[in-house]
Amino acid sequence: MNSQILKMLFLSLFTIFIISCDNKSGKKEGAKNQPKNILFIAVDDLKPILGAYGNTVVKTPNIDKLAANGFVLENNHCQQAVCGPSRASIMTGKRPDYTKIWDLKTHIRSINPDIVTMPQYFKQNGYQTAPVGKIFDFRSVDRQQDSISWTHRYANLKRKNKEYVNETTHISYEVLHIPDSATVDGMVATRSNHLLRKFSKEKKSFFLATGFHKPHLPFVVPEKYWDMYPIETITLPEFQKTPEGAPYYATQPSWELRGGYADFTKDYSVPISEAKQKKLIQGYYASVSFIDTQIGLVIDELDRLGLRENTVIVLWGDHGWHLGDHNMYCKHTNYEQSTRSPLIFSAGKDKIGKSNSPTEFVDVYPTLLELAGVKSPENLDGISLVPLLEGKVEKVKDFAVSQFPREDDKMGYTFRNKTHRYTIWMKDNFRSNQPFDASLVDAEELYDYEKDPKETKNLVKEEAYKTVKEDLKAQAIAFFKTQEVK
Repeated sequence: MNSQILKMLFLSLFTIFIISCDNKSGKKEGAKNQPKNILFIAVDDLKPILGAYGNTVVKTPNIDKLAANGFVLENNHCQQAVCGPSRASIMTGKRPDYTKIWDLKTHIRSINPDIVTMPQYFKQNGYQTAPVGKIFDFRSVDRQQDSISWTHRYANLKRKNKEYVNETTHISYEVLHIPDSATVDGMVATRSNHLLRKFSKEKKSFFLATGFHKPHLPFVVPEKYWDMYPIETITLPEFQKTPEGAPYYATQPSWELRGGYADFTKDYSVPISEAKQKKLIQGYYASVSFIDTQIGLVIDELDRLGLRENTVIVLWGDHGWHLGDHNMYCKHTNYEQSTRSPLIFSAGKDKIGKSNSPTEFVDVYPTLLELAGVKSPENLDGISLVPLLEGKVEKVKDFAVSQFPREDDKMGYTFRNKTHRYTIWMKDNFRSNQPFDASLVDAEELYDYEKDPKETKNLVKEEAYKTVKEDLKAQAIAFFKTQEVK
């Protein structure tokens, strides 16, 4: 072979090598510029009793690991502390007085047929969108979890599988003797991982909503999770009374528990025994640890598939839960244990930390859009938390707003800043989209979380808190002004 032929062969091989390198570079660049995937993890009735939030009793190693490599919002609050309204707000980025979802029977699209949900907006921007488990409250949407929001059909795993295994009566707890994978939430994890494997083979960005049902009642989880919390180690809350000076209707008699489970009397005058309370707390703790394991399975699969780097993870619980404080169980109030909810983002190495800035679930929609690199619509009630996650600001807003209806005509609006909570109870079916009318104020509450974190006393009439109360009330009225429909 002469030198000329060798030279031509060398040039040909060199050209192929350069083209190959360019192609590989192009692929990497394309992946880099691809909009971020979203793994949207919802947990029903999860209060922030997690290691990431300073709890030393409940074992949540997988959530804590996610938090250690992510950003924890320590002062986050739901819009209304019950499943339907809370989920309607986070999924639409709109407050309850806009969605008009204040209960567990109104369909979102019967009131707002043209509203664009978060997954629907991602779908409109080229994403594959898929729901698994409980995302919306099933009583607020059609049987496909709002079919217009998804590119993949919804499979109702809870409807297809038994929640109770041994019991025939509807009681508040059951100790299971089956593997995790045979439970409804175990199947949620399995189904989510199946979709992740499917998405990993395709080029389109995805929005995967994974919704776990526990720790919602009934506490039905495998025995090994109950064994983590021996009953003799369970303690009751220190303060189990109604706050002094609070309006009588501000609390609730644990009606979800008493009205829905055969092992509890419907007679609210009969106290729940200490033994029964400890069993409830044990069951709640066990359910949280069970769900933590299922979350770990999904995140591990995301890692195994090599999808983690280009995926934003957000984990949230739809509201808090009273676990014996104020002599209450379940949610349905404007108090701290009911409105405060976990919110954790994992969105890159430049967004690691924590903040006590007030945040709300209406902020999740615009935040995920910015993190994904998708242009946000301009009609959302929340604001992006990205400046907070990146450490550019110390707070993004002065307070978080929650609300809850009472009796036939009252609505309580509660405003939580870094240190205090101010609640104003309005009568005559007032809503925030109406002009504020001082004559409709029925009652007020004020709590100081630096000096009285257990909310033992309503401070609204205390002279020492007069200025604090006046400032917060002025901010509340200013907020109402921004909500008015002209």
